[in-house]
Amino acid sequence: MTREEESAVAEMTDEQFRQHALEILQRTLGAGGFARFLRIYRPGSGDYTRDRHKWQQGITVQQIVEDIKKRREKTA
Repeated sequence: MTREEESAVAEMTDEQFRQHALEILQRTLGAGGFARFLRIYRPGSGDYTRDRHKWQQGITVQQIVEDIKKRREKTA
């Protein structure tokens, strides 16, 4: 990508960038590949960082290590 192209991308709004990216995908993947991408792509919603902090609140590294060990014992 040239500097001019990088600059143009940097100045795009989020919606312009999304449209630009979809056009590149369509051109690169072809009609079938692009249709497949649209069928399986699901944008997320919510705030993963906030949610992760909630469900990990109070968990220690040692508890995580113990949980990993238990899971490995079950599969061994």
